[in-house]
Amino acid sequence: MMMKRPLRLSVLVAGMALISAGVLFTACNKNDNGNNGGSDAAGLMAFNLAPDQPAVSLALSGNIITNTPLAFGNYTGVYLGIYPGTRQVQSYDFTTSSPIATTSSSFMTGRYYSLFVVGANSNYQNLVIEDKLDSLDASTNQAYVRYVNAIPDSSAPVITFQAGGADVVNESAAYRHASEFTAIAPGNVDITVSNGGNIQANRSITVEANKIYTVLLSGLPGATDPSAAVQIRYVGNGTLSAGSTQQKSSTAGRQQIP
Repeated sequence: MMMKRPLRLSVLVAGMALISAGVLFTACNKNDNGNNGGSDAAGLMAFNLAPDQPAVSLALSGNIITNTPLAFGNYTGVYLGIYPGTRQVQSYDFTTSSPIATTSSSFMTGRYYSLFVVGANSNYQNLVIEDKLDSLDASTNQAYVRYVNAIPDSSAPVITFQAGGADVVNESAAYRHASEFTAIAPGNVDITVSNGGNIQANRSITVEANKIYTVLLSGLPGATDPSAAVQIRYVGNGTLSAGSTQQKSSTAGRQQIP
């Protein structure tokens, strides 16, 4: 009987590399800012999707984890190595040091998570999602795409992903909903979000085989300022591989979401 080779995952991680089926966090020393460079770490990628918050700082259990504040539409760019366990997740207005939102979330060793700061008009939330990257299959040579609806509105707009002339995703999604990753053939993907009224946006992106993407739906419905209007952006979370061990690391910092 032929044995399948184990899947491996290459992701953008600060001091973090995946070896075979396990996770090894390297190149970062443990310190007092809530980050963890040891082998018992979890990974956290953080985003500022609150359109009226121009500078957001983030902390875990009271320890700042972002070296520089995140502007709206910015993210850490990589998964940060953090201590696992149940942690208090806090976001702050950097200019006033005032708290924006506080929640509690559990982080497990070797797992990957995304933190989205969402909301507007003094009503914010820290949305923490486990990314479940290790559940994705590299043998199909598909891309994997999900979306997060961070548009603060009571309606449930329709989100569609169309590839090869067919709808791969076509569903309504309430504010703060994060979908599961969907397998999509490599190539162009046309994305739309619409509630038939004040939420209307579309964009075409190109996805590659075995790469993992998150589509970010954000902005204020009906906003006249283009920088705050409803928009579709996306980031790459990593790359799946069924071959030899891959490692990829990057320096964490503030990065603009394309």
